[in-house]
Amino acid sequence: MIFKRLREEIDSIRARDPAARSGLEILLCYPGLHVVMFHRAANAAWKMRLHLVARLVSQFGRFLTGIEIHPAATIGRRLFIDHGSGVVIGETAEIGDDVTLYHGVTLGGTSLDTGKRHPTLQNGVIVGAGAKILGPVVVGTNARIGANAVVLSDVPAGVTMVGIPARLALAKRKSEGFHAYGCDEDLPDPVLRAVETLRTEMNRLQARIDELEAEKWPASVGVAEGEAP
Repeated sequence: MIFKRLREEIDSIRARDPAARSGLEILLCYPGLHVVMFHRAANAAWKMRLHLVARLVSQFGRFLTGIEIHPAATIGRRLFIDHGSGVVIGETAEIGDDVTLYHGVTLGGTSLDTGKRHPTLQNGVIVGAGAKILGPVVVGTNARIGANAVVLSDVPAGVTMVGIPARLALAKRKSEGFHAYGCDEDLPDPVLRAVETLRTEMNRLQARIDELEAEKWPASVGVAEGEAP
């Protein structure tokens, strides 16, 4: 059973990373796989109420991989943490099956409550490098979070979110299939979109100013002509 699950994890990584040359390379050289293996052991110890042992296993995995996963976090099957350095997954985080996380991702909490305070990522979610998902929010199935986005509220299934705070960038029909870093060729530039919005608003305001000047100018000309000697 253990070897079957391990083979499943390796095959899922090969399907999502074109740089992977072989299963042996993944087994020996991929910290994202190593930390998941450490987490399985730490989580089992946590469920047996061996909390200190669980934290020690978790910290050893963090030392070796640069990836921090709290032993109480719930992680589904075939999680792929690509590159991995700087990833943080909090205590009450829940991750579904076939989720992909890139380096620098944080699944963090925003309160000091002991209850649910970390995100839930449903099946097939992709989170780009440096993205932060904060609080007990739910990211829907097959949603994509762009690099460096900051998610503070629930995300519908099958959409792409970008920006700070994260906003909808692509509708569901654009989110099909796997795209590295949660991006594809149709993803708009959020900065360019903001500039275009400002330009449109400036044009609208200028047109309104021109209308007001056109309304006032004939009246002022008439007064001036009537006062002429």
